[in-house]
Amino acid sequence: MRKILIIDTSILCVWLQVPGKDTCGLINYVDVNEHIEAAIHEGATLALPLATIIETGNHISQASGDKFAIAKDFCELIIATIEETSPWAAFSHQSGFWQGDSFKKLLIKWQERVNTNHSLGDASIVDVAHFYAELPNTIVEIYTGDEGLKAYQPIRPSVIPRRRK
Repeated sequence: MRKILIIDTSILCVWLQVPGKDTCGLINYVDVNEHIEAAIHEGATLALPLATIIETGNHISQASGDKFAIAKDFCELIIATIEETSPWAAFSHQSGFWQGDSFKKLLIKWQERVNTNHSLGDASIVDVAHFYAELPNTIVEIYTGDEGLKAYQPIRPSVIPRRRK
């Protein structure tokens, strides 16, 4: 089975150690780094949804301290996704979500869930997760500190045992 680890804003901010966003509940840098390193060691592909990129960039620009160093690390991650440098998934896979009918469907889904505090960014992350979950032999994890978003993580495919003849 192939694993895709989709990284949410809350986790990326902790991993980049953005001042004021360097923990998420009880989750800290050590926890996040260990989780991501373990996923990479297991051969997982990491994905940064566009919403994560935009939201994290906003948090970096509003942070105190040495924003330039954090922005540099952040830009290196984004470039790795653009270039599909292992272990990063190609960012270009997400381009279809923001065009025409796909974007209209996303807006409709978001509008239906707006009373549940489900953000448009979260709705787009769920779409990215389901895109990867439809690939054969793929397990998707939305790595987030937001339990509401985690609830939308695609269910693992069940293993159907082969029948004996």
